[in-house]
Amino acid sequence: MEIPIFPSDRPLQPKDRIRIEDLEVTPYRDRFRVHIHIQVTPFRERPNLLLVARDENNRIVSELNIIETMHHDMEFTMHLRGVADPAGEYMLAADLFYETRNPPQDRREVRFEIPAVAQ
Repeated sequence: MEIPIFPSDRPLQPKDRIRIEDLEVTPYRDRFRVHIHIQVTPFRERPNLLLVARDENNRIVSELNIIETMHHDMEFTMHLRGVADPAGEYMLAADLFYETRNPPQDRREVRFEIPAVAQ
């Protein structure tokens, strides 16, 4: 019996056609963590990803490196670091690359907000 790792309804693409197809950010109720859902084009050669979250002052509050991922549909939890109160606006940037990140092969950005504590 063969168990497919990749979806059978979409063919695997060469690396020059790989793109970030979807990027979603959902804050957890604790407000110090965010759930990341990222999808890339199904691939033949495994890409790298760099996810960087920045606050409204452009300061990095979280960073995640994914080296040669095996999956095209991924979920992660990122922790917001170095903030006493995480309430505010943020930007998550995702870079997809192979040999070099400068410039990345594809980039996606999404804004998200951490709400203030309800009183």
